[in-house]
Amino acid sequence: MKILMILLGAIFILSACGNDEQQTQDSQGANEMEHMQHDESGELPEGLKEAEGPKFPPGSKAIIQADHMEGMKGAEATIIGAFDTYAYEVTYTPTNGGKHVDHHRWVIQEELKEADEQPLEPGIEATLEADHMEGMKGATAIVEKVEDTTVYMVDYKSTATGEEVKNHKWLTEDELAPTEDSSD
Repeated sequence: MKILMILLGAIFILSACGNDEQQTQDSQGANEMEHMQHDESGELPEGLKEAEGPKFPPGSKAIIQADHMEGMKGAEATIIGAFDTYAYEVTYTPTNGGKHVDHHRWVIQEELKEADEQPLEPGIEATLEADHMEGMKGATAIVEKVEDTTVYMVDYKSTATGEEVKNHKWLTEDELAPTEDSSD
């Protein structure tokens, strides 16, 4: 009988530890999502030029193929703006002490302090002037990849939370697909 009581006690303690561990993991996930909140102001960087004849013109709809944030992939987007520029995938550590960010997509030419008319090469360090997420502005980033493309600012409804996301920056043309009712 003592052995049975000891086993039951051990099971109870282990299951309680498992629940605490899960709660810790859940709260860590929630904290990471807090850092994924982005600027919804729609403010555009100085010098950004509107695209001429973009595949998805402002006001049109598209399906998001990218998964930069939870609830993005498969969502229907409304195109707010289309711009021709260089888009960069960057790795950086937030200035607010947040978790290191690997391969963030996308920051554009006009959001890098060191950028001029020519694109920066992969491996170059640059200072982020973008303020899409907490701790991004002023961070030193490493350029991982660069694309000469049309970028889009979009509104969409998260497929995970149902929340409206306004003025999300940026998606590239190959991260969007026509909607079923598009005439493309």
